Amino acid sequence: MSSTPQNRYKADLRETKFLIFEQFPLDTLLGAPPFENWGRDECSMVVDEAYKFSCEVTGPLNSIGDREGCKLEGGKITTPTGFKDAWKRLYEAGWKALAAEPEYDGQSAPSMLTLAVEEFLCGSNPAFNMYGGLAHGAAEVIAHFGTKVQRGRYVRNMLHGTWGGTMCLTEPHAGSDVGSARTTAKRLGDGKYQITGTKIFISAGDQDFTDNVVHLVLARVDGAPPGTKGLSLFIVPKVRVNDDGSLAEPNDVTVASIEHKMGINGNATCVLNFGDDGKCIGELVGEAENVGMQQMFMLMNTARIGVGLQGVSVGAAAYLAALDYAKDRKQGAPITNWKDATAPRVPIIDHPDVRRMLMEMKGRVEGPRALIMKLAFHADSVRALKGKDDQAAAYHQGQLDLLVPLVKAYSTDQAYKVCELAIQTFGGHGYLKDHPVEQCARDAKIFSIYEGTNHIQAMDLVGRKLPQNGGANLQAFLGDVGRFIAENEKHPFVGSLVKDLAQAHEAVAGTAMRLLSWFQSGRMQIVPLAANRVLEMMSELACGWLLCDAARIAHDKLDKLPPGEESAADRAFYEGKKYVAAYFVKNILPHAKLTAEILGREDTSALDIPVAAFASV
Repeated sequence: MSSTPQNRYKADLRETKFLIFEQFPLDTLLGAPPFENWGRDECSMVVDEAYKFSCEVTGPLNSIGDREGCKLEGGKITTPTGFKDAWKRLYEAGWKALAAEPEYDGQSAPSMLTLAVEEFLCGSNPAFNMYGGLAHGAAEVIAHFGTKVQRGRYVRNMLHGTWGGTMCLTEPHAGSDVGSARTTAKRLGDGKYQITGTKIFISAGDQDFTDNVVHLVLARVDGAPPGTKGLSLFIVPKVRVNDDGSLAEPNDVTVASIEHKMGINGNATCVLNFGDDGKCIGELVGEAENVGMQQMFMLMNTARIGVGLQGVSVGAAAYLAALDYAKDRKQGAPITNWKDATAPRVPIIDHPDVRRMLMEMKGRVEGPRALIMKLAFHADSVRALKGKDDQAAAYHQGQLDLLVPLVKAYSTDQAYKVCELAIQTFGGHGYLKDHPVEQCARDAKIFSIYEGTNHIQAMDLVGRKLPQNGGANLQAFLGDVGRFIAENEKHPFVGSLVKDLAQAHEAVAGTAMRLLSWFQSGRMQIVPLAANRVLEMMSELACGWLLCDAARIAHDKLDKLPPGEESAADRAFYEGKKYVAAYFVKNILPHAKLTAEILGREDTSALDIPVAAFASV
């Protein structure tokens, strides 16, 4: 048997190119600042090459990373076989510099293209891709908030893979309660601070790819206010950096342990100790104290979008693996001839329940993927319009802000459901490590937990994002969906679907008003009970809308395709867009209306039950 690692990753490039070239008009932004160096051909080539890289370099290492995991010996991390070489090849190919600004030798690529590339890198090997993703996010924070000296010292090295990077928020006693952080920063009088504390669950906390890792650490300066308002953000490198950019002595940052996890085993999730010997030195990001949370939110928002993309990436990989298996695996007779023991065995994709599971997976992948690309189009539009049409830029920024919690929470919740259905499609074989879907499920579970649990996302939505700008962002979103409904009521295909879309639209609008009444009447305790459901129903509306929009485009293009084999692939793709929209709208979207009815009952059983009544043990 060959010991050569095998790639088991697959992606649908036709789907990717449909989103960026047909459904969302990226072409309208290309060729002009800030995307003047990008055109359709360049974007298409990048998509093709990134997919090839993912299949040839990162994909074959995915199961190896899961099997070997990371090791900590003598205070040093060893990553799985092949990861170090893959890191070198990743940065030599320039994949992590696509989105960087030209001043840092980046290519200033559109977000839509960057996220398409990231889907391949992440879907092929999520544990490996996290190392570069966190370094990039930390570098962006320093580039945005740091001083000129800090930008020159750290950013280029982090964006081009010379150094790694992390974000350090969570502490053992605090969990998601970041405001309870006990890590301290003592002023040393020279613009430097002595950092002391422990951070846990630090993804990519250390590795053996680079000589340095730049940690962004939330800590409290002596005398700072309690809670999140008193937190400052510090640059704390693993190895100190001299003024000329060369490395100096170690900075008293140690890996106390690595977590032994359910999934993403190829990523070193560390417990980090800062200042055990009193020699850990940090510097403020920028020059102001007590603004750490505002600064960190930039990284957290980037990370939340990235985690939503992780959900789509891994869910999509599981779906396509299940689809391939269903086409190949023969078992059972057709339902129309099930009593005939001599009937030929058929591929399991011919069985109705397998088809139902495949359609469920397809909808729960393609809906969230479209939602992420919609968010990315808003982000690209902000960059293109800022300073030229500030009103339009403000609209796109508002929609971007509104969609972040939906992208993070809904995409990751759906990912785990998709992986579970993929295992079920494989049957007993799905439970075996011989096939990739059981790893997909284990990897995917973390996505709904880290970078703010999905309940935190839901509370962010109902408590901050829905009321933002006086509710104008929500009204703009509902207005966009409402216009689509009105414009397509008589469409020959989508017309029959927008009736259900209209009911979901009404349910979301009505629930927003109900939330407002709870806030105004002081019934705040109901809000956390309802928040996750509100986020889910709003996400279902958004995905239903975008899938219907894709079906409209597909239907109109089908009529223009020439007959024959030449257009067979396009015909099949467009038909898939129509059928998945119909399935989602008729089978998943009605949940939004039902959820509104449930929330209208204002049930508080979960609050009213005494703690002792949960179980008599």
